[in-house]
Amino acid sequence: MTVQEAIGAKVRKMRKERGLSQEAFADRCGINRGHMGQVERSEKDVTISTLRKISRGLGMTVSQLLDGVT
Repeated sequence: MTVQEAIGAKVRKMRKERGLSQEAFADRCGINRGHMGQVERSEKDVTISTLRKISRGLGMTVSQLLDGVT
């Protein structure tokens, strides 16, 4: 599994654990829903600024979000 795949899978898992649809989560993060889908499907490299938005949407830090991702 690539780093991008691991990040996408973790974001999807944590979003679902919080009971959020992809659209609602993208809105919460201030990210386009299509872009969020690409992140979760590992179709796009994730920038630091996008990771920051996603981690804030999940209520955690970027380092917490990336913990265990290799």
